[in-house]
Amino acid sequence: MKLTIRQIAEMAGVSITTVSQILNNKGSRFSEETRQRVLKIVNEYQYKPDFFASNLINRHSKTIGMIIPDVTDFFFSKIVEGAESYLNPLGYMLVLCNSQQKLEKELKFLEELAHRSVDGVLLATPNLIDEAYRKNNLYQNKMPLILIDRGINQRDHGRIIVKEYEASYQAIQYLAQQGHQKIGMLQEITGYYQLEERMNGYKDALRDLDLPFKKNRVVAGELTVSGGYQACKQLLAQDDEITAIFCGNDAMAIGCYQALYENGLRVPEDISVIGFDGIALSEALTPPLTTIAQPIFEIGYTAAKFLVDAIEYSDRVIPNKVFNTKLIIRESVRPLTSEKN
Repeated sequence: MKLTIRQIAEMAGVSITTVSQILNNKGSRFSEETRQRVLKIVNEYQYKPDFFASNLINRHSKTIGMIIPDVTDFFFSKIVEGAESYLNPLGYMLVLCNSQQKLEKELKFLEELAHRSVDGVLLATPNLIDEAYRKNNLYQNKMPLILIDRGINQRDHGRIIVKEYEASYQAIQYLAQQGHQKIGMLQEITGYYQLEERMNGYKDALRDLDLPFKKNRVVAGELTVSGGYQACKQLLAQDDEITAIFCGNDAMAIGCYQALYENGLRVPEDISVIGFDGIALSEALTPPLTTIAQPIFEIGYTAAKFLVDAIEYSDRVIPNKVFNTKLIIRESVRPLTSEKN
């Protein structure tokens, strides 16, 4: 038997408004006895609110749109998991959209989500969107929007930043401490976020350590297993003296492992490898990957919290959040003796 909110009110001997406020956690003015009487009926009959109907009344759909650049990416699957873990207990449902890193798709999805009356949007974007966003008149909808963009879109509040420069610098510093001087890097071509901070950390660490920076020791590829494989193959062809490789992310490191294996090279006996992100799969590699772990789950969780705060407390200033990283030392880096270096 599917009850209506009116039937629950009649059974509990209270008004429809009372039932509605208790179900929306706004029933603090009611006695605990009244709350329990209503909730007992709700639980007994497994009542689920009709969000479409409630949307007409309170203008909230309890639906969140989320636009990400690549649904197959390890990084974004963890971002989504973090967001859902915050949203679902609050009764929000997530509508996931795959932009394939294209600005025009992002704008189309934003428009479609606004027409579907979502309460707000989480947008993970590699693009500068402000001008395009305004041109499409999407600001007129006043739809709350939280960006997961590594801060490339300028704003005073709601920025979610990871200390990537410091992390890359630390990775190169660690390799140097292990005796490595000829260090290559696999960086991204373009794609998500344009990871200049990781590249800058690599270059500045080499400079500060008085180690040579050579252009032929840096190869660009997609931030994927295939991208890492192709980039590593090219790097080995360009420089056969490198003793260590710093990869733009863990997916590239997996591809790097494969390329090194095909070239008859062992990790870490012949070449040491460091990744970035700290995805779960990195620990399952052989040997387990030394990597820079960033709190991916927490980034998604925080972005969702920022968005719900923007929806429910429209006059509240959303803060900025800076996340630290951690060097996870495993077995893919070995120390070099001076004569081997």
